Parts: sequence; C-alpha cells; structure tokens
Amino acid sequence: MPSRGALSLFVICYSLFLAEPHAQQVFRAGVDLTTFGVTVTDRKGNIVTDLTKDDFQILEDGKPQTIQYFARGEGETGPAMHHGLMLDASGSMQSDIKLAQSAAIKFLNMLPAAEDITLVDFDTQVRITRYPQRDFARLVERIRQRKPEGWTALYDALGTYLDGADQQDGRKVLVMYTDGGDTRSALTFGDTLDLLKAGQVTVYAIGLVEHAGSARTQLQMTLRQIAETTGGQAFFPSAMKDVESAYEKVLAEINGQYHLGYVSTSAAADGAWRKVEIKLKRDDLRVRTRKGYFGPYKPAS
Repeated sequence: MPSRGALSLFVICYSLFLAEPHAQQVFRAGVDLTTFGVTVTDRKGNIVTDLTKDDFQILEDGKPQTIQYFARGEGETGPAMHHGLMLDASGSMQSDIKLAQSAAIKFLNMLPAAEDITLVDFDTQVRITRYPQRDFARLVERIRQRKPEGWTALYDALGTYLDGADQQDGRKVLVMYTDGGDTRSALTFGDTLDLLKAGQVTVYAIGLVEHAGSARTQLQMTLRQIAETTGGQAFFPSAMKDVESAYEKVLAEINGQYHLGYVSTSAAADGAWRKVEIKLKRDDLRVRTRKGYFGPYKPAS
C-alpha cells in the first residue's frame, strides 16, 4: 500500500521522466516499433472490423510512415492483452459504491481472456495488485470488500497504474469506475494528461456522477478528456441498464480495435512530442486513437 512518501517519490520520478523522456514502449520483435491501437467507426457509430493494412495511412509530423505491424483485436496475431480495473473507493462514492462494485464484477465476467488483470482501488491512498487470470475469484472478493472512505487521489491512482503498465509489453486497456473528482493527489491534472500521452493504455471511463450536483458537468469534462487523450471513451450511466449498454460498446471496441506499428523515419532523440495522424482511404469512416507520442531521448555526451 503506497504511503504519501511513496507517492512523493513517484512524483519525483515523474519529474525526471519529463526532464529526460524515454523511448516509447514497443513490441519486442527485433526492431523498435511505435504502436497505436485504432478504433474505426462508421457514420452511425458502429465498429468497423473488416479493414486491411492497405486501408490505413500514418503520418508522423506530416511525414508518411510505412506500416510494418498490423493486427486485429480478436485475431491470434494480436498483441498480448493486459486488463486494468480502477475502482474509486473514496468517501465521495458513498452513494454509488454498490453500483460501481456490481458493475465492475459483472464487466470482469464479460471481458476476453488476458495475461493478467491489474486492480487499482483508491481513496486517500492507492492500492494496486496484479492478478493472473486463474486468481479471478480473489480479485472479485477484493472488490466486494472495499468500503467508501477518505479523500480522492484519482490522479495519483492513474499515475501509479501507468507506471506499472509501462513495464508490460502488448495491449493495455483500463476501465475506470469513478465520479471523476480529485481532492488529494500529489499529481496535477496536467501531469496526469502528460503521463497518459506518454503511455500506450486505452482508457474507458465509467463516470458515476449522478449525485455530483453542480459539479457534474465539470467532472464529465474531466473524465472525457482523460479517456479521449488515450483514444478511449467516457460513459455516464445512472443505473445498471445504462452500465450494461456501456459494456457492449466497450467490448465491441476492445474486440474490434486494430493495432498498427511502424519504425519512425525520424532520427531525432530529443524527447519531443511527435504528432501522429492515422488516416483512412475511405472518407465515410472515422478513426479514434492517440494523437501522438513522445520520441526517444538521448542526453548529450
């Protein structure tokens, strides 16, 4: 269980991360690939799953790149899957904790098999445990035991999860159950967005904001920005039937996501942000993905 001192150490490490950015996490296959998860929808919002590599085009800072890795979410050639589940157990969730727990457990039963599942539950403190698929029952019991109390360290919880996920190769999907508030974190919202931009995690936020009163609109904006920064989405259910509708959309995206990788033509090692555009040759379809990545950094001699 991380202490406040541990979180302070995490923030110091984060500051060093910004000062000396590292290379983007990649699939290890002999060469370093910059990789993106890509969701494609038609004009009605339906997931499109029958595209090929030739349908895509990648531009990095306006320069065309050659796609060297291509896979679909459900195919056997896809990267290894790592699920993340984040549960807000702070005092502000008093009215919604039962819905969050039931929703999280039900969703876990529907998820496709993964290498492991990482549970992050937080209040004033952040607790993180990684479970192999065979320990599913222990994970469910852990979720059921949580009682709402304390302040809300949402940004620290995200930062702690992202730090661990950075060490995992493959595909990473995080589903958050929270009201979107933060009253305790050492990390700021801007810090958190930078970490999300630097990572390769797709975030889906289940925002439980029905009891947030006048803060509801702002909390929705916060969760949308967190999710959309990663190419994911935010949903705002008010009852279990709305949660189930969100599940269907999230599962469709997980199963229908494309995975594209390329070796950048840029030789720069300055750690700068690189804008990436992933386009389709069909103008009737829409792409949702991350907007870029931080390039590798090599300090001067």
